Amino acid sequence: MNWLSDLFSVNAFWTCLLIIHGLLSVALLGALTHQLMAVIRPVRTAKEKSFFEDFRGVAAAKYTKAICFLWVISFVFGGWIYTEYRISIKIPMEQQEYFKTLGVFELKEHLVVFGLAMLPIYNFAWKHYQQADLANLRKYTTLFLTFVCWYAFLIGHIVNNARGYGA
Repeated sequence: MNWLSDLFSVNAFWTCLLIIHGLLSVALLGALTHQLMAVIRPVRTAKEKSFFEDFRGVAAAKYTKAICFLWVISFVFGGWIYTEYRISIKIPMEQQEYFKTLGVFELKEHLVVFGLAMLPIYNFAWKHYQQADLANLRKYTTLFLTFVCWYAFLIGHIVNNARGYGA
């Protein structure tokens, strides 16, 4: 592990992890948003060719494995980063009385864990995408995961802007 500390400073290491976590989250956001739009308002005819129809006109079921994989990997990176956040970021923010910022971040943590727990249900619903009786399950699990992902992404940025790494 000494070779790693020779290459990166501690702040650079955590910043790189945060950037990787952010890039994984952007990929997850894109996949979930495409899938949600395809479920909520699918393209009905082949004649529709605007940007929005192309955005909605994806094979939604094909995104499922990637979404599950990205959610888990992003969760692992977030958990790894959380160890540094808990000591270097959260304690000073408590001392500066940023309680609302910390509260929305705590909610983010809980929602992301709920999303992780919902992945087997979500995967099941999308694995059987031909079954019409599972359409509402697909729609609402996708809607929930998309909402959680957007919320987590935005709140993560707010907390990072309130007191970023190296501050």
